[in-house]
Amino acid sequence: MAKEFLPGMRKDYGKDALTVESVHADPMMQFEKWFKDAMKSDGDEANVLTLSTLGEDQIPEGRIVLLKFYAEDGFTFYTNYSSHKAQQLEKHPYASMTFHWRSQERQVRIKGSISKVDPIISDEYFKERPLGSRIGAWASPQSQEIPNREFLEERVEEIKQKFEGQIEIPRPEFWGGYLLTPVQIEFWQGRPSRLHDRIIYDLVDGKWVIKRFAP
Repeated sequence: MAKEFLPGMRKDYGKDALTVESVHADPMMQFEKWFKDAMKSDGDEANVLTLSTLGEDQIPEGRIVLLKFYAEDGFTFYTNYSSHKAQQLEKHPYASMTFHWRSQERQVRIKGSISKVDPIISDEYFKERPLGSRIGAWASPQSQEIPNREFLEERVEEIKQKFEGQIEIPRPEFWGGYLLTPVQIEFWQGRPSRLHDRIIYDLVDGKWVIKRFAP
């Protein structure tokens, strides 16, 4: 394959600006402000993020997951505890999250430590999931090789039969939430001529320190 340059694929940003003086002293409050802006423009995709973890080969891996909760203690997502990312987090309990809100010309990067949420919280969230998603959590041997699509569909039917007639489908023990407790949060606002605004919050001795970085 010949090397191909993509010179025409470029957009000059300039929708908004970001300064140290304009941001909230608390990064979680600043995140909430931007997240609400994203909800207005991006709707039900505002909570889409890239979760990056460290693989066994020491090569970072990223994949799309959904943010389900955020509060003062951090950011919560859910997954299968037997998945590749869960195995990576077990060995290296640190990760980063990247949000890209294209309509707002904004990006947020968050890094910190990872811990499992209380099983009771996972139980409560699992009950709120659509029926198909609850069945899917039981049926999918996530990150394991399967012979074909039919295998997965047969597993779904088996799970449906297993819980047929039950009022509630319980949460499988191998599925639940993770909490990312941030130590750094970066807010990026697109600006003209690639001179973007980058405001970074670092947690130092229990307090957030705000800095501006060059783009």
